[in-house]
Amino acid sequence: MKKVKLILKLFLTMLKIGAFTFGGGYAMIALLEHEFVEKKNWICKDEFYDVVAIAESTPGPIAINSATYIGYKVAGILGSTFATIGVFLPSLIIIYLISLFFDAFLSLTLVQCAFRGIQVCVCYLILSAGIKMAKKQLKNPLAIILFSITLIAFITLSLVAVKFSSIFYILIGAGISIIVNFIISLRKKEKKGDNL
Repeated sequence: MKKVKLILKLFLTMLKIGAFTFGGGYAMIALLEHEFVEKKNWICKDEFYDVVAIAESTPGPIAINSATYIGYKVAGILGSTFATIGVFLPSLIIIYLISLFFDAFLSLTLVQCAFRGIQVCVCYLILSAGIKMAKKQLKNPLAIILFSITLIAFITLSLVAVKFSSIFYILIGAGISIIVNFIISLRKKEKKGDNL
């Protein structure tokens, strides 16, 4: 009975987040963190940032990947299933209803104005999540250097209109980090060998 209540609570929380978040998974990050780390304390902050990193780099929408992982962490396979259903169900229903009268819906002036306002809010939510993650992650020199190089490359390539997929930024950053950490671990082993 206790697990059923937990799964229901998880489902309703994800349903609320799915229903009231516009702009996709990145806009949801701030709300997910608030609900599961700060408010309900179901996962710790470090684990949440790991969830976001994994959800970004695995196939599929970040919101669904995050919901699946958090649901599994909180209540196992059933929790994972209901969290995932809860997060995508509102979007599914809304999109289906809009598709029934799409052209008439978009031609309404009120709807166009509402979408302009929603775009501003989405930008804020994504920026807010990015700033929180940057504060947490940018604590060692390698992270700061990689962030700076990526930001400069992103801005430069955008200004000169060169298309460069964000997947390559992720793969290059991961490759550099693996190489640097491998070199650091080798040096530590050499120092231990010298001390013996």
